[in-house]
Amino acid sequence: MLWCASFTKFRWICTVFGLLFSVADIASDLLLCVQYGLTGHIAWCALTLLFILSGSVFCQVFSFAWFMDDSTSSDGPSGASRDQQTRRCTAYLVVVHMLQMGFFTRYYQLLKVSFKAVWCQGSTECHKKLFGLAADLSMLRLFETFLESVPQLLLQLYIMLEHQHRSTLQYISMVVSFLNIAWTTADFWRCFRRSLPGMNEVPGGISTAVYLLYKVLTITARILSLSLFILLDRFSVLAFAVVWFLGFVWAHVVKTSFCTSAWTEELYRAIVGFILVFTFFNVKGKNTKMSMTVYYALITVQNFTAPALLMLLNPSVEETDFFLPMTIVIVVAHILGLELLILYYGLLHPQKMRVPDEVDGMRATAKSATETRLQQFLRM
Repeated sequence: MLWCASFTKFRWICTVFGLLFSVADIASDLLLCVQYGLTGHIAWCALTLLFILSGSVFCQVFSFAWFMDDSTSSDGPSGASRDQQTRRCTAYLVVVHMLQMGFFTRYYQLLKVSFKAVWCQGSTECHKKLFGLAADLSMLRLFETFLESVPQLLLQLYIMLEHQHRSTLQYISMVVSFLNIAWTTADFWRCFRRSLPGMNEVPGGISTAVYLLYKVLTITARILSLSLFILLDRFSVLAFAVVWFLGFVWAHVVKTSFCTSAWTEELYRAIVGFILVFTFFNVKGKNTKMSMTVYYALITVQNFTAPALLMLLNPSVEETDFFLPMTIVIVVAHILGLELLILYYGLLHPQKMRVPDEVDGMRATAKSATETRLQQFLRM
């Protein structure tokens, strides 16, 4: 069953680390933004701030929408008292999310409730609530990572390579962003597996390590290759927009049903398209062998084309100190990542996994709003 496990001290510590990574990522990017502003690099300052705000704003939108969904589906007093309580709660949530604190409010809520549960004997319902809070956070962190950390890493790479502008704060920001990407991927992987009936949270060290390495390596190769495209021509970002649009259209084609309202569903599909620029996720529960094959075939062509085009159209780049190492890392990371992908899905993928087409609440047992969200979210 989904909630048979306990929210352990280890999970509580992992939640603290997740919060620290989030704070460190945002803080380092804000300091870097200030540094750019003070040194007169207004465009870099504006872009760095744009990515910080985009990740934060979209997270607040979905966090608020999920709070509203949960309050609507929860039991409570009816009549005028409930309406008054709902209005007060809604007003409070509006203020919190307008101040961009909804994400951290969820962290505070989870850490506060889970602290009592892990040090005192908590009920099954208490642990069920904790897993629900953790699942919502894992989804929001995935949004924040691909809307802020990943493009931030790409931007700083471009600034360092194209303009030879390097600082200690840049290196710190890039390292923290990379660690945040890896941590978020691991956290979402754990929460998603926990959502599958009859499955262990983590199937084993080898399986987990292979999956996470596949993700980290392919994302690394993708970020580096995209940075080479930008070095070739800054207007190549328009080609990224085409890739985003194809992902957005694909989310429409498969008819995702993640959100309860039409406008948030469209926003979700737009974010899915952006995530697909960097890595593959199963947009909706079904057999994805063909779509994954097509996706990585196209990504392979793009990744290997980037250094080749840069070398042909700008031969002087061969004399730089970064071109050869980056090319080697792109090729090795991408090939090794695909080999680990084949290894995972060929030998290590859980065979007891329940068929994932069951995402629309067709089971007889009632599901909480969080369970439904997670089962309709991006799939591993």
